[in-house]
Amino acid sequence: MTVTSEVKVLKNYINGEWVETSGTDMLEIRNPANTDELVVKVQQSNAEDAQAAIEAAEKAFPEWSKTPSPARGEYLFKIAAIMEAEADEIARIIVQEEGKTYADAFKEVNYAAGIVKFYAGEGRRMTGRIVESDMPGVQIELHKEALGVVLVVTPWNFPLSIPAWKIAPAILSGNTVVLKASSETPLTAQKFIEIVERAGVPAGVVNQLVGPGRLVTDMINHPAVKAITFTGSNRVGNLIYKEAAKDMKRVLLEMGGKNPLLVMEDADVDAAVQLAVAGGYGQTGQACTATSRVLVHKDIRQEFTDKLVEASKKIKIGNGMDEGVTMGPQVSDGERQSTLDLIKKAKAEGGEILTGGGIPEFDGSDKGYFVEPTVIGGVKTEMTIAQEEVFGPVISIIEIESIDEAIEVANDVAFGLSAAICTRNLTYMNRALNEIQAGIVKVNMTTTGTFFQAPFGGYKQSSTGTYKELGSEAVDFYCQNKTRYINSN
Repeated sequence: MTVTSEVKVLKNYINGEWVETSGTDMLEIRNPANTDELVVKVQQSNAEDAQAAIEAAEKAFPEWSKTPSPARGEYLFKIAAIMEAEADEIARIIVQEEGKTYADAFKEVNYAAGIVKFYAGEGRRMTGRIVESDMPGVQIELHKEALGVVLVVTPWNFPLSIPAWKIAPAILSGNTVVLKASSETPLTAQKFIEIVERAGVPAGVVNQLVGPGRLVTDMINHPAVKAITFTGSNRVGNLIYKEAAKDMKRVLLEMGGKNPLLVMEDADVDAAVQLAVAGGYGQTGQACTATSRVLVHKDIRQEFTDKLVEASKKIKIGNGMDEGVTMGPQVSDGERQSTLDLIKKAKAEGGEILTGGGIPEFDGSDKGYFVEPTVIGGVKTEMTIAQEEVFGPVISIIEIESIDEAIEVANDVAFGLSAAICTRNLTYMNRALNEIQAGIVKVNMTTTGTFFQAPFGGYKQSSTGTYKELGSEAVDFYCQNKTRYINSN
């Protein structure tokens, strides 16, 4: 029986008002842990709606860009305060439409609030500098200016924190924004925009469009859009990059990962297993920094494997709101099928399914998009499962014989987002930190998780690489630098 009580139909937020969408296609969002539960209906927007959102942002830009950055930061402080006060409600929305556990969702809300507070504080640290001149009486000033309208395109896997870490530095820097969030998690995006409205952010500064991804191309080509920031798949990211390049528009892309955890012969095996479990199964493996490959030294490979299989079997799968559940479903049937297909291909190419590998059986499991926590042994670097991003709860084990081989295998993929090493050996630590080709390298930590005061971004096909997200460095993407010469003679 379908649950339909109090189902919302979402609207766009344009120029400070909630307005009906103009499209005719209707999208239904269902709880991925119980597809009988209808969460929200989305009547899709069309090109006219997208045009209106961009025009509202364009109109608001001149006044907003003149607002002092400390005053812009005050709005962010208000947004963060509301997020923290309503963390439970927001977390429940995330669980309901995305499927992650309540603990993970609640953590995301507070992480997102921390991001917003960090950039609120940056409002009082927006500085230029003076450069010494060759001529007396001439002053040279380096000054940051906002770009204009920024198109923000975000994914479903972190439906609150990723919009927050893009929008906060964008508007703090004086830009105005149009958010096109994932169609999989529109209710979380709307909740965030409702908070922006309640915080008193002026009309047109932040606009939200609920609609399909096909609208993005025309939005990129709108002359008022000066920059595009996107997190998602490499396929879509490459399309965005090519489209934006036609007018040489600024682009920031954060895309896939194939993140290795190196477990050396001197590692604490029990600790390494816990890091692999947290990195591989946290968020149901649906994170770009998820631990997808574990490169284990041959001397401890069997012990590590046995303990990882044992720990994987203890994962409790189910609805993220149920007590004791430690892993929820995948977000959609398409994502689940993609994971199952890669598992099947790994087996066909010679991998051994040591645990999991299919759809779990428990009361209600047939109503959700569940996949068993899966460990695959005997993986070789040339296998598909060792090269392609899975984006599901799958850990591949690759045996290595030395730190040289570990680093070589770690780098033998198209991606370079995150990596970690488990070791007590300082030489191993330093070699990993210096030689692994990834934007983030950690020692005795998970491949997942970032601190918002530090920059985030990858190498190779994981990122455009020119700019970073998070940290003070993120502001650089949203600003252009002007050199001002002043002759006072």
